Amino acid sequence: MNYKVLTLNKISKKGLKLLPDNFTVGTDIEDPDAILVRSANLHDMDIPKTVKFIGRAGAGVNNIPIDRCSEQGIVVCNTPGANANAVKELVVAGLLLSSRKVPEGIEWVKGLKDQDGLDVAKAVEKGKSQFAGPELAGKKIGIIGLGAIGVLVANMAVDLGMRVYGYDPYLSIENAWGLSRKVKRAKSVEGIMKNCDYVTLHLPYTDDTKNTINEELLQEADGIRVLNFARGGLVDNQAMKKALEDGRVAAYITDFPSEETLDLPNTINIPHLGASTPESEENCAVMAVNELVSYLDEGNIIHSVNYPDMDLGPMDSTGRITICHHNVPNMIAQVTAILAKDEINIANMANRNRGNYAYTMIDVDSPITQQVKADLYKIKGVTRVRILK
Repeated sequence: MNYKVLTLNKISKKGLKLLPDNFTVGTDIEDPDAILVRSANLHDMDIPKTVKFIGRAGAGVNNIPIDRCSEQGIVVCNTPGANANAVKELVVAGLLLSSRKVPEGIEWVKGLKDQDGLDVAKAVEKGKSQFAGPELAGKKIGIIGLGAIGVLVANMAVDLGMRVYGYDPYLSIENAWGLSRKVKRAKSVEGIMKNCDYVTLHLPYTDDTKNTINEELLQEADGIRVLNFARGGLVDNQAMKKALEDGRVAAYITDFPSEETLDLPNTINIPHLGASTPESEENCAVMAVNELVSYLDEGNIIHSVNYPDMDLGPMDSTGRITICHHNVPNMIAQVTAILAKDEINIANMANRNRGNYAYTMIDVDSPITQQVKADLYKIKGVTRVRILK
């Protein structure tokens, strides 16, 4: 089967080269089967009905209308962990910038060249004390969010000699295995704000996490340094401004500048450089392409943000049926009844749900007709049916 892939941003060639010969890719594809995207906004896009898969070459998916895609039976996948090392390294820079006043010192030194007859070396020795700042070793740091990036940041902080506290009520078993034993569990975000010298955010932006750092929480702070390399909406900028002005927050480092953050005191605005490395862009593209091919060719879902992950492996039967549907009772009974009516034998079957939506994969040993597909679409709650051979 041949597939068409539309790219809405520049996607690394290293990833695109992995597309098999039965895939056509381009920036002007009509009626695509899949979309590969980085930061392009899809909320205002009329997504073609032919689209079955959207691959986000990155972690955040706030530029994609997830609810609309779910209802249209479009599987949306991101690439968690592909840019983790790039972000982790920038967090190291953020920690140092928040402590040592390096940017301020550099700007001050630049101004010395305009002073005629000045002994620069003596001026530097005399003025450097105004830029003094604390070391990281021995300080307490709280990591809010222990996903792929948060785990790397936590382990890195351990290596820097910091006392590390992690908070994540949804910590996965996989990420827990990668976490250093020296990372201590924090029972609440409030505890981190009250007891730590630094706090760094590494959680997704959702309705539940919006303004995680808010006025109430900042009341617990006392000279803390806050780093945000996750998403801008996680911090209430007006509450942060008050906390910076009265010293409850000593410094704020954000990778998500806005009109509001540019006016914040003691703030360093970094131009969203977290994943801006060639290695990160390549890793994200490679992962997104592999997810795309696996879904379109075999129906397997990897790293979905709206449907459950599922992998029945490569097809070794007559055919495979995949069904995206609402998570409602009696769905499987209706599906199997249709197959039984057409005397289609089920060789293997799996069903999982994720919130309001579910996914069913069925390997069969009998030929599948288009009438079977049409009958499956008649079931209330079915959003997408695919027949793979």
